[in-house]
Amino acid sequence: MFMTFQEKSLWVSLVGLLVAFGGYFYSVYWTVLPTPAAKDVMPHQAVLFMLATVVLVVLLVAGHVVIAIVDRRTETDERDRSIELKGSRYGSYVLATGVFLSLCTAVITQGNAIMAYVLLGFWVLAQGVEIVSQLVMYRRGY
Repeated sequence: MFMTFQEKSLWVSLVGLLVAFGGYFYSVYWTVLPTPAAKDVMPHQAVLFMLATVVLVVLLVAGHVVIAIVDRRTETDERDRSIELKGSRYGSYVLATGVFLSLCTAVITQGNAIMAYVLLGFWVLAQGVEIVSQLVMYRRGY
């Protein structure tokens, strides 16, 4: 099955996002949230986020280097731009919902941890929706 450079790039981005932030949320769920001080995000907890970000960057750079070596056709056409625009639209709906819900959690909970994790979770979910919707559109031939 032939995949364009953009499709391969989307797969690398999706895998990187799932590995980096899947690990991040797993570690937050089992190590940070059960503690009594889970009401506020502490500076030492930011290390987990920074580690997830570094893992994401390393995976994306390595994956895109491999794709660039294998497939040198990186030009985009009108179809690629249309698919990217539609995927961004779907992701922005999820992100807007997440921002609203994180503001609601800020009002009804004590501390800033839940709000921060809801906001970050919806950002990751919005990226995932954007990438998956673009992959679906490529497979359906839009």
